[in-house]
Amino acid sequence: MVSGLRMSRLRIAIAGLLAAVAPAAAQRPSEADAAAAIEKSRAVALDYSKSLPDFVCTETIERFWELPAGRNWLPTDTLTVSLSYFEQKEDHKLVLVNGAPAQISYGALQGAVGVGEFGGTLSSIFDPVSEAHFHWESWKTVRKHPAAVYSYAVEPAHSRYAIATGTPGKIQRDIVGYHGVVEVDRESGAVLHFTYQADHIPRSLDLDYALTTVDYDLTGVNGRNYWLPATSETESRGPRMRMLNKAEFRQYRKFGSESTLTFDPGK
Repeated sequence: MVSGLRMSRLRIAIAGLLAAVAPAAAQRPSEADAAAAIEKSRAVALDYSKSLPDFVCTETIERFWELPAGRNWLPTDTLTVSLSYFEQKEDHKLVLVNGAPAQISYGALQGAVGVGEFGGTLSSIFDPVSEAHFHWESWKTVRKHPAAVYSYAVEPAHSRYAIATGTPGKIQRDIVGYHGVVEVDRESGAVLHFTYQADHIPRSLDLDYALTTVDYDLTGVNGRNYWLPATSETESRGPRMRMLNKAEFRQYRKFGSESTLTFDPGK
């Protein structure tokens, strides 16, 4: 039996150990260390598209809208997409709309749609041509992985972020600057989470706000784990309407004739 005195000393010792460890874990990295970590993540991000296998997966997109004066998101539709990644290129095939066979192509959809989760956007953020300015913000844990959080910004002059609005035959398109955060695995440098928000949006686009969030998770494809998109969310606001897309990626399979996907939103 441990005496009260010994127990008190033990508690004090443990408290002292925790106090000593906590500041070390939260210690801000030097500028040199932070820059080195970003360069490591840059190399991983720029090689990301090449590192992925050819695969197919199911993307389910729930779309919502609301009027500027509204208080609740109203469901627009649910899209089921067969997304293939082959020779470093994405291809989206619209299969179901609200559970019924699609009558139009993915490219002909009205409303907000998105691409680029499989490397295009990451490359744009980390490509030296973008001249993104990174700033260390904090440490955190992302799905049990120690991660570093950085904010970043890309000016319009160096951006490849294009926003297109309007109706068929009257599309308005422009390049905008953007900013956001990236959360990178401290060990591998892999990006676990990132956001990008449009800056300096021209009035001609009839849009005031556009923000996209993408989360990655370790996913097995053909017996090997890769950091692949798990979810993404895009919100856009304009003077007349607001739109919200929530996407989930699942059923990853090796690309090939043996690949089979079940297009059932409940699975």
